[in-house]
Amino acid sequence: MKPTLFVLAAGMGSRYGGLKQLDGLGPNGETIMDYSIFDAIRGGFGKIVFVIRKTFEDDFRSKIISKYINHIPVELVFQELTDLPAGFKCPEERQKPWGTNHAVLMGKKVINEPFAVINADDFYGRDSFAVLGKFLTELPAGSKNAYCMVGFRIGNTLSENGKVSRGVCTADANGNLSTVVERTDIARVDGRVCYKDENDKLVAVDDNAPVSMNMWGFTPDYFKYSEEFFKVFLKENEGNLKAEYYIPTMVNKLITEKTATVKVLDTTSKWFGVTYADDRQGVVDKIQSLVDAGEYPQKLF
Repeated sequence: MKPTLFVLAAGMGSRYGGLKQLDGLGPNGETIMDYSIFDAIRGGFGKIVFVIRKTFEDDFRSKIISKYINHIPVELVFQELTDLPAGFKCPEERQKPWGTNHAVLMGKKVINEPFAVINADDFYGRDSFAVLGKFLTELPAGSKNAYCMVGFRIGNTLSENGKVSRGVCTADANGNLSTVVERTDIARVDGRVCYKDENDKLVAVDDNAPVSMNMWGFTPDYFKYSEEFFKVFLKENEGNLKAEYYIPTMVNKLITEKTATVKVLDTTSKWFGVTYADDRQGVVDKIQSLVDAGEYPQKLF
């Protein structure tokens, strides 16, 4: 069975009106998401599932999904603040979404095969989908508790227009994820990639150190763990209107308890995205150079 690609797009709802996040950055108006879908298809994925907000379903179907219809099956699921386990109620004052792992939970009714999770507005690159698709496709039937994460080389994830934050990872002797630590103010200083530690000191790190860019691979048993731990999360954060249930929160719990392993997959892909307004032209230029090099066709869909 081919794996499914699960695209987190619910947080982009308010931005679809002006299509700012879905700017045409490719030579024929392609969006970053178009390149992810294209790379997923050639990486062996057999279905796309988008999680969005119900309020912009019509726009999403007409402007986004319509272009993929003849290329790969697509399904929609919806993330809303009120989508909570039985016995829990969303505080009336809460406006912030419940986070990326809550979004992942929305896929439990339509995903029964190994699946990958990505952000809608990050350019991940061909090789990253190839290594992720290979891992998920080669899992034995009925596999459980054997997950993966694409570990981008930190030097391939920087912005030329400012500092970034990344989840810097460490792996054990078997290549399985040990820790993910969020580091801030990451930039190249005197030719070295550096971040600021807890004491506000600059720490140099190797260009090839793996970082998480929210590109994960799971099997369907992950939904059950997430659902159960979400109840714990809700109880612990009853009065916190801004608390979010993130994917690394769940993953860290599972690997700490040794319930699951997460293989860190190396990729040569260079991540990029529009972190700053000044990044936009650079992204356009990078995509064009990939097209010119034959990595992508002039027109995707």
